[in-house]
Amino acid sequence: MPALKTYKALAKRVKVTKNGKILKRKCGQDHFNSRETGNTRRNKRRDIEMPATHKKTIMSLLSNQP
Repeated sequence: MPALKTYKALAKRVKVTKNGKILKRKCGQDHFNSRETGNTRRNKRRDIEMPATHKKTIMSLLSNQP
């Protein structure tokens, strides 16, 4: 049986930490940021954790990721 392939579109967008958390980039960072307050702009720099309800699906799509 052939090996399962990693879902590359998702692998480029998320990172799995050592403890199993799934991090993704916060949305709305690309443009139109000059109108945001400084506090909002600083908060957008941080990655956010994906909800635990999506973990099983994401890990199955990233089956070959280390």
